[in-house]
Formats: sequence, structure tokens, C-alpha cells
Amino acid sequence: MKKRLFHGSRLYMILIFIFLYLPIVVMALFSFNSSASTYTFTGFSLKWWSEMFKNEAAMRALYNTIILAVATALCSMVLGTLASVGLFNAKNKLYKKSMMTVTNIPMMNPEIVTGISMMLLFAFAGALVNRTNVLGFWTLLIAHITFSLPYVILNVTPKLKQFDMNVYEAAVDLGCKPLAAFFKVVMPNIASGIVTGLVMSFTLSLDDFIISYFTNGPSFQTLPIYIFSLTKKRVKPDMYALSTLIFIVILVLLILMNVAQSKVDKKGKSAAG
Repeated sequence: MKKRLFHGSRLYMILIFIFLYLPIVVMALFSFNSSASTYTFTGFSLKWWSEMFKNEAAMRALYNTIILAVATALCSMVLGTLASVGLFNAKNKLYKKSMMTVTNIPMMNPEIVTGISMMLLFAFAGALVNRTNVLGFWTLLIAHITFSLPYVILNVTPKLKQFDMNVYEAAVDLGCKPLAAFFKVVMPNIASGIVTGLVMSFTLSLDDFIISYFTNGPSFQTLPIYIFSLTKKRVKPDMYALSTLIFIVILVLLILMNVAQSKVDKKGKSAAG
């Protein structure tokens, strides 16, 4: 019975991975197709990869997306780390529990609700200052930080709970200033959580469409919105190449993050041992 259950679960996982990644494999394969066909592979070619870099509108949208994702990741990392430290130091248990519940709301809330509500908020704020065209880079940045921030908090907070605060208190007692003690003693121990939150914020911002659709303006277009505008026509295989490139970059980032996390965990176990 145990062997059958094991084989059944393994088959189930294989089917799940096929269902998740087969479309991406097909997309990557047809990005190397010599023709524009989406169902017949006529031969291997780098034609569409070359066309991708010649597409000025797509490259501008990609540049905007990367700038937005980097800014979102950095702001979320700083604000999320500060929020985690503040929640960790809070003495009132009811306050901490309430704040953690509020933190989870952006993750549980449907994206379309978040997008529409933030669009209305920005429009209302623009009306207060007599501005009609308020949607653009800054509104996108605020919106992306809003839904990325909880992921940083939820990655940093457990690291703070695992940290022995006696070490920090000892550093302060030995003459180290509280801020310097935080950066020299606490920060290295929670760095893995901070980096994980940073990478997650970057990837979430990079591929967001729904919230970006409601909070962007004509002056700043991200790549997901640009690709969506192409669906009214026929999407060319150069978009397959661009999507494949983004997938590879995200995959490499996740692998590096997992390798770094495993090294930190091994160091922690060896230090504890």
C-alpha cells in the first residue's frame, strides 16, 4: 500500500509539473522557429530573438518594467525590514496580531479589487490637487510596493524570531551603539530573509498585470501591458523570445536565491553545532 501511494504521489507531481511547465517549453521552442507559425516548427533560427531587440516599443516597455521592479524591490526591502523590526519590538500582543492580519490582506485580496481601489484613490488624490493626469510611474510604484511589502515582512519576521536577542544586547552592553549593533549583529542573521523578500518583490513587480493595468498612465507602459495590447492583433514570435528571456532570468534568480539560502542554513547549523 505504501509503495502504491508513493508511486501515485510521484506520478501526480510529474503531471502537475508537466501541466505547469509544458506551455513555457512550447513557447521557448517556438521562439526559435524559423517561421511565424505557432503550430508547425519549420526549422531552428535566431530570427525572432534578433527581431526582439529591434522592437523599440518592446525594449522601452522592458526597460520601464525593470526600472519599476528594481525600485519596487528596493523600497519594499527597506520598508518591509523596518516594519518587521517594529512589529518584532512591539510589546502589545493584540497590536502585533492586528498588524500581521492587516499585512496579510493585500496578499489575500483579489488583485482586481486592489487595482480598482488604488485607481480610485489616485484619481481622488489628483482631484484634490487639481490634476487629471496623475497615473504614471509614481502611482505604479506605490501600487507595486503595496502588494510587495507583505512578502518582505513575512520573510524577515521569522528570521528575527529565530535570532538570539541576547547577542544584540551583549553588543550594546559592550559599548556598541544600538544602530551599529543592529547592522553588525542583527542584519547578517536576517540577511537571507531580506534577500528572499527582495527577490520576491522584484519578480512580483516584474510580471504584474492586473494592478498595473488600473494604475498606469499613457506616459509609462510596462511589458505585461504592452503584450496585452498586442493580443488585439496577432502576437509575433519575438514576444515568445522576450517572454522566454524573462523566464530564464527569473529562474536563475530563484536558483541563486535557493543556493544562497542553503549556504546560510548550513552555516547556521555548523555554528549551532
